[in-house]
Amino acid sequence: MGKIFWANIIVLFCLGVFLVPCLCQDDSDEPTTAVYIVTLRHTPSSHHFSEFRVGKNFEHGASERTTFHKPRNISRKHKRFGSHIARVHDSLLKKVLRGEKYLKLYSYHYLINGFAVLVTPQQADKIASRREVSNVVLDFSVRTATTHTPQFLGLPLGAWSQEGGFETAGEGVVIGFIDTGIDPTHPSFDDRNSEHPYPIPAHYSGLCEVTRDFPSGSCNRKLVGARHFAASAITRGIFNSSQDYASPFDGDGHGTHTASVAAGNHGIPVVVAGHHFGNASGMAPRSHIAVYKALYKSFGGFAADVVAAIDQAAQDGVDVVSLSITPNRRPPGVATFFNPIDMALLSAVKAGIFVVQAAGNTGPSPMSMASFSPWIYTVGAASHDRTYGNAMVLGNNVTIPGVGLAPGTDENQMYKLVHARHALKNDSSIAGDMYVAECQDASNFDQDLVKGNLLMCSYSIRFVLGLSTIKQALEAAKNLSAVGVVFYMDPFVIGFQLNPVPLNMPGIIISSTNDSKSLLQYYNSSLQIDEMSKRVTKFGAVATICGGLKANYGIVAPKIMYYSARGPDPEDTFPHEAEILKPNLVAPGNFIWAAWSSRGTDSVEFLGENFALMSGTSMAAPHVAGLAALIKQKFPNFSPAAIGSALSTTATLYDRSGGPIMAQRSYASPELNQSPATPFDMGSGFVNGSLALSPGLIFDSSYDDYMSFLCGINGSAPVVLNFTGQNCAVYNYTLYGPDLNLPSITIARLNQSRVVQRTVQNIGGNESYSVGWFAPYGVSVKVSPTHFYIGSGEKQVLSVSLNATINSTAASFGRIGLFGNQGHVVNIPVSVIVKIYQNLTMS
Repeated sequence: MGKIFWANIIVLFCLGVFLVPCLCQDDSDEPTTAVYIVTLRHTPSSHHFSEFRVGKNFEHGASERTTFHKPRNISRKHKRFGSHIARVHDSLLKKVLRGEKYLKLYSYHYLINGFAVLVTPQQADKIASRREVSNVVLDFSVRTATTHTPQFLGLPLGAWSQEGGFETAGEGVVIGFIDTGIDPTHPSFDDRNSEHPYPIPAHYSGLCEVTRDFPSGSCNRKLVGARHFAASAITRGIFNSSQDYASPFDGDGHGTHTASVAAGNHGIPVVVAGHHFGNASGMAPRSHIAVYKALYKSFGGFAADVVAAIDQAAQDGVDVVSLSITPNRRPPGVATFFNPIDMALLSAVKAGIFVVQAAGNTGPSPMSMASFSPWIYTVGAASHDRTYGNAMVLGNNVTIPGVGLAPGTDENQMYKLVHARHALKNDSSIAGDMYVAECQDASNFDQDLVKGNLLMCSYSIRFVLGLSTIKQALEAAKNLSAVGVVFYMDPFVIGFQLNPVPLNMPGIIISSTNDSKSLLQYYNSSLQIDEMSKRVTKFGAVATICGGLKANYGIVAPKIMYYSARGPDPEDTFPHEAEILKPNLVAPGNFIWAAWSSRGTDSVEFLGENFALMSGTSMAAPHVAGLAALIKQKFPNFSPAAIGSALSTTATLYDRSGGPIMAQRSYASPELNQSPATPFDMGSGFVNGSLALSPGLIFDSSYDDYMSFLCGINGSAPVVLNFTGQNCAVYNYTLYGPDLNLPSITIARLNQSRVVQRTVQNIGGNESYSVGWFAPYGVSVKVSPTHFYIGSGEKQVLSVSLNATINSTAASFGRIGLFGNQGHVVNIPVSVIVKIYQNLTMS
């Protein structure tokens, strides 16, 4: 009998750091209905694809004696099979719910055999009791969580040159984005900006919706498919078609941004607030984009819609899936891996699709990881070497740093500082308004006091919440003829990290509360106030604004950002089960310029702009999705695990100064609280897209390996059966986390000793390798063999012996390196948490 698993998970866009209130359901006399995701025991259509073995010549993307996946060509026969499955679903519902009201939202048939249906809990119990039903899960809500990074990653002279230059980098590869949609009018997605015409990807069979918001001609040879999924949201009565757009059009901005990071056209001018900030390019600028909108600005989204989007993307034939959604708490149950989204992605991996997911913005606490499964490639966020600084020089020669993409004042002149509260009209009735200092309404102020001076405004929590805006304050300052605006940070805004925002007049935001206090002390000490009237008779403080339009380069980078979610990644709520390394690696995610929707409202400060500067693991994940497309282009038969292996084993461990990559450890004052990053902060390291195209050796894993891993989890057999329809008894072996053939070794509990094995395969030319390592503290390590010769296409088994030398519960870290005589270096991080040297007993 099927069982109902209650999954109370809220998923966030990785860009957003702040949580929003949950939606409440109204009480009524009508029976309570909800959306349930139902899985049947029969296999979906994608499982009818078999894995196969292909021939020689790795340099041209083929393989020898390894498992890869067939190309996905969706024929009419398979589409008819999908229609047949949908009719089976309809028949089952009619049979079970005779004469009762219900609403089927989706039939899933490609990755999972199931459907989403709006029913009462009692009806859900009836469905779950059917023999052909394996699983019934309550739907859960989901919410939304570059100009220089190609150069920082070395792509123009590295990966792009290996693929024939930016004009062919990623060509023929389709990246599917599960996000907030796309603005098809943006030049980053135009297929006519090059003399080299885009080809039509023959293996892709997706459709392009046509609506008023997304008219005919929106898709092209660059943007090859676009659909939207909102049925689950519509049943709840919260979908606003005019605000959320019942089409693939992006009313948020997030989806347009992520798509252009991965695959935006090369050389698109970035002009914001009338200022030019360089030219933008995606990581794989010639890749094709397919959009599956399942997330919306006003309410986020729901798992039933996300699963439908994933299922459709796989059926259409995408090569890579990029997701920037993560749960804000761990899924309940036997293990985190058993949730509808991760299980659908497992089937996507079986179909040969490489899946990239953002790690989440829940750092820097340990075990804050929000992407769990070993078949998903999880990406954390790091900085890169470009920053935008601003500063103001006070009349006492003190320089105060800040942010703001703004021009400066006349560098040869000092201007008076006038606080908003000291510029109120004499007859103003709002002198007691605690928010008047936010400068939102010009009518409150005396223009004669402000004209030609610098207006000082308070940046309060209301700006963080969107109740007050910088644009409104700038508009007020312009109407008052101010020379510029200075925003100082309210002392109650603690630990808030501000992205540089565009200012269309001289201005600065003092982002530090301590620096803001220094500014106010100087200002107050320079005032002359009439003792009787208490009014200001002289404004003595002066300053000049340096401006923040010019980028600064050369800072120590990369660094792991404070918000990037951290490992270890326990399969449940306890660290002693953490044996999958997460994140897999880190990529640029901080201060990323990329395309923005013309009607995007996610950031008020970039409203109406064509580009936006954003930060988050949402920005890091599409960097890796684009780089994965470059690997897929060079090695079209690589399995998803092989692509992930190429990225991980070639990642760098050092910053640009040659020192270890540092990790920020505190939300407040992150630059003052940092230490060397561990694998639980950065996985294998910082992505290197150029080296990933020549990894030398790869670690491969198959769908059966992941199934054996799931079956090895204590008590998981019934859950595996419910989610996959497959019986663990058919697998002759089980794999535990450390035994998966991953390019990392993570052991949660080393009880005296353990031996693990890894199998590598040579995808390059003949090469001899030597093996070196340094052991985690409290552990001795031995790798055998220490030297080996491996021919092209051949495999080599490595045996790694680990022995505890102390009793400790503190995680420690080491590395194994494979050094080839042709220049290949393979990096394998080793993490051990609990170490038991000897069992102590007390009489």
